[in-house]
Amino acid sequence: MSRSERFLKACRGEAADCTPVWFMRQAGRYMKSYQEIRARYPLIEMFRTPGLATEVTLQPVRAFPIDAAIIFADILLPLEGMGIGFEFTDSHGPVISRPVRSAGDIKALRVADPEEDLGYVLEAVRNVRGEIDGKVPLIGFAGAPFTLAGYAIEGGGSSNHLLTKRVMYEQPEAWDLLMDKMCRTLIPFLKAQVRAGAQVVQLFDSWVGCLDPSDYERYVLEHTRKIFRELRAEGIPSIHFGTGTAGLLPLMAQAGGDVIGVDWRLTLGEAWRLAGPGVGIQGNLDPAALLAPGEVLARKAAEVLDSAAGRPGHIFNLGHGIMPPTPEDAVRAVVDLVHERSAAANRTQPSAGK
Repeated sequence: MSRSERFLKACRGEAADCTPVWFMRQAGRYMKSYQEIRARYPLIEMFRTPGLATEVTLQPVRAFPIDAAIIFADILLPLEGMGIGFEFTDSHGPVISRPVRSAGDIKALRVADPEEDLGYVLEAVRNVRGEIDGKVPLIGFAGAPFTLAGYAIEGGGSSNHLLTKRVMYEQPEAWDLLMDKMCRTLIPFLKAQVRAGAQVVQLFDSWVGCLDPSDYERYVLEHTRKIFRELRAEGIPSIHFGTGTAGLLPLMAQAGGDVIGVDWRLTLGEAWRLAGPGVGIQGNLDPAALLAPGEVLARKAAEVLDSAAGRPGHIFNLGHGIMPPTPEDAVRAVVDLVHERSAAANRTQPSAGK
């Protein structure tokens, strides 16, 4: 079975010859080849230059036998087309100089056009698909409405999202308008990535774990569900990812996604129980394990596979992105271990039911 078939089968909940593997932030600072490019170009220029984004996307595909590529981009890029400027800083990550916090701020926002405002991402998608077609599938992505709204309101990352919750609670109509504008930006952008060549799309709701279930249901669920409904109509497999979301998994499954991405704070068996039947599960090695001694890393990766118990629809990944100090040899070792161990298990016993 080809690497391309392996990953797409898992996205559809079908049995594969072994467990497919890819890593969030698999193209990035831990790779020497990436560091050489980054030393010459600012990060935003790398995103906006299709040739550079193409090269960075392809680097881990060349270096490791991973089962999917993910386009080199950033979830914040659609914000610029909406009128929300930002910059990437080395010390504080993304910074938005004029946060969006009032009804007037939200009314003034535009709905971004994928071709006019994000054409450089689409060109990179076309380039990468041309390079890897038939080898591994290409994943396109976007940030989820809540997570992008959180960045826009907080002015950057936040540990508690107090300002975001104040807008939700005190200005619910403005909040709904903000989420609607996010959806009207993100849906065309994701569809444009599919037209450009993405074969799977992932929605990153990285910050939604800060919400309790009732707030998720009131302020997020329907907006996120609208995106996955549109993607399902396109016939494209989708992955719904969040962190710290153990208490939200049943609602996230309701919101949609053929595969639900989970972090390392719960076992995959428990994740399947909470998400319910009919979905795949992606995850969930702790990224810190990639910096552990080899025997510890092997044990932790094996525990993830044991927790998946051979269910069809498991995609091996981290619970979040690869961290910069990660040794490239550790990434290679995990890919080999997952492929070899899951293939051996498939040869010796039937797969468990989903």
